[in-house]
Amino acid sequence: MRIRYQHLRGLALVDISTSYLSGKAMDQAPILKDAFLDIEDGLIADYGSMSEIPDAKPDQVIDAHGQWILPAFIDSHTHLLYAGNRAQEFEMRMRGATYEEIAAAGGGILNSAKALAEASEESLLEDLLGRLKSARQTGTAAVEIKSGYGLSVEAELKMLRVIRRAAAVQPMPIASTFLGAHAVPSGYDKAQYMDLVVQEMLPRVAAEQLADHVDIFCEDGYFDVDDTIRLAQAADQLGLPLKSHVNQFKSIGGLQASLQANALSVDHLEVLSDKDLYDLKSQHQNGSGSMPVALPLCSLYLDIPYTPGRRIIDADLPLAIASDCNPGSAPSSNLSLAWGLACHQMKLTPMEALSGLTINGASALGWSSRMGSITRGKEAHLILTQPIESPAEIPYRFGENLIAETLVFGSPE
Repeated sequence: MRIRYQHLRGLALVDISTSYLSGKAMDQAPILKDAFLDIEDGLIADYGSMSEIPDAKPDQVIDAHGQWILPAFIDSHTHLLYAGNRAQEFEMRMRGATYEEIAAAGGGILNSAKALAEASEESLLEDLLGRLKSARQTGTAAVEIKSGYGLSVEAELKMLRVIRRAAAVQPMPIASTFLGAHAVPSGYDKAQYMDLVVQEMLPRVAAEQLADHVDIFCEDGYFDVDDTIRLAQAADQLGLPLKSHVNQFKSIGGLQASLQANALSVDHLEVLSDKDLYDLKSQHQNGSGSMPVALPLCSLYLDIPYTPGRRIIDADLPLAIASDCNPGSAPSSNLSLAWGLACHQMKLTPMEALSGLTINGASALGWSSRMGSITRGKEAHLILTQPIESPAEIPYRFGENLIAETLVFGSPE
């Protein structure tokens, strides 16, 4: 069945032939005004200006006067699978407790691990499907979901099984990431737990084909550079690329270790030294490299610095933007809000931020040949906006939902 949207006010990020956009190109992504777009069999079939619309009639025509079609958001960093919530910790924070103090008091990741261990797969799946529906309502059409609240062999495998089940029973594309190295559970020292992650968890995950990537939280008090290198090498032997949490609170060399391992993405980067930026730029000089990923919802929630996106883009580097949705430090999947924060707080232009949420988000998952731009043959993961003058209205009117429909494989349902 062929569906045509016509009389669109415009299309954004049209005809992107590269796997991501860097530097000035992020602000120069092509726009086509007074346009039509055809979808067939879940793919983008054709598009162009209304003056060039084909004579052949599609099966269905939708008049979309005043509306835009944008690539849907690709959320490349989430912790959408968890049990319960941590609203009590939010109250602690509002009374002055820091992230580190909450963790020391038994909260944080270990709190989520306890709740996860007690939850059934069925309840976890039901909650996850609800969160995916909420994410779609604010423009997200494809996501990455991490484990990391299990912290035992069976609980980590349980999380990854639920993620795979969710991918099978709803339409949004889902990438699964094994994050066993998220925190050290009670009863282990770090060396013992890393042995468990590398020698027992990782081989099981790979053998059961439960993950597309591996991840590690490389941060003071969690895991270090040697742990990152060890995990990356073991994962590489099993054909699993690295994605890493680095430079959230301190710059301890995790970025450099991840670059050395050719990580698919390096996420957080709220703390970015001159050397860190230099090393990122050096890696990208050959035209490819790890995708820097900013998580502005986390900065808002924890009241920590925002990733210096302006510096990164001005260094002619790419930047992706993701939600980091999780129960403890970013309990929101709203990438429309993240778009506003990227503009207001990180000083990106609206088009730079949209590039980060779409084509660069897809690249952070290795999916940019499939999605992330309005390009013939790509999967039709699209946003149909409310009637607006330009895409900039979405971050301008932050906190409002100006999305009429999020299409996944061309379908609004």
